[in-house]
Amino acid sequence: MTQPFRLAQGGLIDRSRLLGFTYDGKHYQGYDGDTLASALLANGVHLVARSFKYHRPRGIVAAGRDEPNALVQLERGARTEPNARATEIELYDGLVASSQNCWPSVRFDLGAIANALSR
Repeated sequence: MTQPFRLAQGGLIDRSRLLGFTYDGKHYQGYDGDTLASALLANGVHLVARSFKYHRPRGIVAAGRDEPNALVQLERGARTEPNARATEIELYDGLVASSQNCWPSVRFDLGAIANALSR
């Protein structure tokens, strides 16, 4: 498993237990004890959301409940839970999450035109 932003040792994660999860339709891997935010960062995913009004890019800037930017939508079958903080979601095998406030994707968001027109 290649995780360019992961420390080789230390922390409270169990590196012997690998977990698979999906974020924005792409499959990633993390470890038992990771949060969704730490697993995304370890896999090199830095852009996780867009701002509500102007659709400006947002990344992870905190490690706990005070995280203002990394709001994701969790999907469990036909049910979804919006506005979940990625820093508070414990990673589990089969987790499915997606970014919010963007279309068609967080990397290419047509709503970002509002940001360009706001100047």
